[in-house]
Amino acid sequence: NSFVSRTNTCGELRSAHVGQKVTLYGWIQYQRQDLFLVLRDFQGLTQIIIPQDEAHSHMKKLLSNAPVESVVQVTGVVSPRPPGQENPKMPTGDIEVKAETAEILNSCKKLPFENKDFIKKSEALRMQYRYLDLRSFQLQHNLRLRSRVVMRMREYLCNLHGFVDVETPTLFKRTPGGAKEFLVPSREAGKFYSLPQSPQQFKQLLMVGGLDRYFQVARCYRDEGSRPDRQPEFTQIDIEMSFVDQAGIQRLIEGLLQYSWPEERGSITTPFPSMTYEEALAEYGTDKPDTRFGMKIVDISDVLRHTDIQFVQNALSYPRGTIRAICVPQGARYLKNKDLESLKESAKSQFNQEIVEIIHRPDGRLKSLLTKFLGEKQQSELIQVLNMQVDDVVLLAAGEHKQVCSALGSLRLLSANLLEAAGLALRDPTAFHFLWVVDFPLFLPKAENPTELESAHHPFTAPHPSDASLLYSDPTKVRSQHYDLVLNGSEVGGGSIRIHSAEQQRFVLENVLKEDSEVLSHLLEALEFGAPPHGGIALGLDRLISLIVDAPSIRDVIAFPKSFRGRDLMGNAPDYVTPEELEPYHIQVSWPLEEKEAKKN
Repeated sequence: NSFVSRTNTCGELRSAHVGQKVTLYGWIQYQRQDLFLVLRDFQGLTQIIIPQDEAHSHMKKLLSNAPVESVVQVTGVVSPRPPGQENPKMPTGDIEVKAETAEILNSCKKLPFENKDFIKKSEALRMQYRYLDLRSFQLQHNLRLRSRVVMRMREYLCNLHGFVDVETPTLFKRTPGGAKEFLVPSREAGKFYSLPQSPQQFKQLLMVGGLDRYFQVARCYRDEGSRPDRQPEFTQIDIEMSFVDQAGIQRLIEGLLQYSWPEERGSITTPFPSMTYEEALAEYGTDKPDTRFGMKIVDISDVLRHTDIQFVQNALSYPRGTIRAICVPQGARYLKNKDLESLKESAKSQFNQEIVEIIHRPDGRLKSLLTKFLGEKQQSELIQVLNMQVDDVVLLAAGEHKQVCSALGSLRLLSANLLEAAGLALRDPTAFHFLWVVDFPLFLPKAENPTELESAHHPFTAPHPSDASLLYSDPTKVRSQHYDLVLNGSEVGGGSIRIHSAEQQRFVLENVLKEDSEVLSHLLEALEFGAPPHGGIALGLDRLISLIVDAPSIRDVIAFPKSFRGRDLMGNAPDYVTPEELEPYHIQVSWPLEEKEAKKN
């Protein structure tokens, strides 16, 4: 209550304050029969008793007629609530304030929605009136917790471990590879700035500059269009260190998260488990496994290798052909036929992968299209290898290794969602399972042209020391010193040890990625002036906080987020500008015909 006119907040009064005269400021949460109202501020609620005597008739009229969500100042005396009228659900439920004076500081007009957490509001309406939505308990809690976590992170990095907080430029130039960047016109004809998708180059240059340990709560920008749970502008905890290896970065981040973790969310155990990219793909079908539940992918190639099943034999004839399966616990009991059909359809439409189901019946036998091809011994082996119990459903896929694993990994998550929707508890909502995924490939074939390569992470990632020679002979086999941090199946951080040799960096850009290295001439030149070995990581702050508070979307932990389509519905951005405003930037807008007609009308 320092620096302000109130004596107390609406959430702090208790029985110990009885008899004290207090001044409160807040919003009217609700009123009851002209007898009392509940005042709310950022910290909580206090019940205000409206006096009923003639001497206070003016104040009674004032408070009784004030619309909900009006801003009010109340001065009065703290009193105990009458016996039997205490409210144990309210922290201030043992007391009330008997109003002596009151003032309406600002009356509220009719609200577009009731500002109560239990009332459903469309997300579009919430974002249009975001300043009203911010008054909700949940958003207040999320933003204050986010602030506390960031402050603890600053303490850990700057005060305990000597990191330097450096702000890097927002106006820069295009970076080859990676996500699309927003362009910002300049007054030089044909020349544009780019908004950085991360401070990657700057933090490396800070290491060349000898800062040794850099950190920033960095604003980043990616023009990724309509992505359900992405934002065009987002925040990351950006970190870079000199003379460090992968293990050093991992220990730093584990310590950082342990130090900044909110007490009310329990404790987290370090060190975090680690898994290679190949292991993650083989067991979970994804590079960001949710390890809170089982249902791992199992290789059953050997069990079915000597059967007469045609599609099995076809699959095993491929160079990386495999037969794999997941076992859905109690699937026959909890999943309907339409659920199984939707799972199979999902694998077909997304991965072009056929799925066969096998059901373990109560009599111990297997029910499937495959059982007529399987002898007693093979059926018994399948049950044993997959650890099948009665009423379990096995989803089996045959084909190329990566396609099969990716399809089953997707079905694993979809099955878990269906089981939980039907009432089977699989994932503990209070559990936090961190996991390092390491040894990613350095390069991947481009989706649009598989004969060309692109960086799996970014072009500045160093090759794994054991694979360094392969960079020049067979780059497709090179593993990287790239590491991702995964929490409950979501990627919350990613980083790498960087290339600090100008010669190696130039080779990667020109010979492997076929990029114009001139765009990065400043970085390549810097690496020639005694660049130290260095590495770093960036934690996605929005995603991390949304997982900590169990928010359905990252938009629920950002004060003013953009919509699904990247629009600001409150301020109506992006917006049109006049031709006169564009003239200094040498830009003319070429309107699509339908928009020309719309603007005329």
